[in-house]
Amino acid sequence: METNIAGFIDHTLLKANARKADIEKLCQEAKDFQFASVCINPTWVELASSLLKGTNVKVCTVIGFPLGATTSETKASETQHAIDNGAEEVDMVINIGALKDGEYEQVENDIQAVVQVAKGKAIAKVIIETCLLTEEEKVVACQLAVKAGADFVKTSTGFSTGGATVEDIKLMRKTVGPEIGVKASGGIRDLEDANKMIEAGATRIGASSGVAIVSGQRSNSTY
Repeated sequence: METNIAGFIDHTLLKANARKADIEKLCQEAKDFQFASVCINPTWVELASSLLKGTNVKVCTVIGFPLGATTSETKASETQHAIDNGAEEVDMVINIGALKDGEYEQVENDIQAVVQVAKGKAIAKVIIETCLLTEEEKVVACQLAVKAGADFVKTSTGFSTGGATVEDIKLMRKTVGPEIGVKASGGIRDLEDANKMIEAGATRIGASSGVAIVSGQRSNSTY
C-alpha cells in the first residue's frame, strides 16, 4: 500500500493567496511524485491543465466552495466553465443548511445539477462537510449523493471546524457501498494518517501535505 500511496492523493492548494508560482510548483510536484490529481480553485484550472497536459495527473477543482451556499444554477455554471477550461474532476460542496433543514429533495437536486453537467466529462465528488453534521445527517448526505449519481463522497473542505476522521470514513464507506469512491480530506498530514484512512475505506486522499506524506515526513498543514 505504501509504495502506491501517491496514486491516492489529490495534491491540494486551495488557499486564497495562492499565486501562479505556487500552482506551477504544485503541478511540478504532482508530476514528479505521480499524484492522482492537483486540486485547485477554478481560477487556476486553465493554467494547471496546460502544465499537466500529456501526463497522467488529473486536474481537479472545487465547486460552490467552501460554503456550499451558492445556488444550484451557479454550481452547474461553475462546473461547465471548469470543464471547458480542462477540469477532469470536480469536488462540489452540498447545501449544508438545506440538509440540516431536512430539505432532502433540494439537496439531491443541487448535487444532480453538478453531476448532470459533469457526466461523461469529469468525475463528480460531493463534499458533505462531516464536521458540521450529525451521524444521521452524514448517512443521509451520502445516500443523496449516491441517488444523484455522484462518483465520490468526500468528508471535508478543510476550511471548516474539522477534517477527516477514521470513524467518518468507515461510516461513509458502509453507507455508499463498494462502488462509490470515498475521499478523505482535512488534517491528513503524514503517511500514517493516510494509511489509516485507506484502511478505513478511503479511495482518495485530499491533502496539501502530499509531498510530506510520500516522503515519510509530517506536515503542519491543516488541509
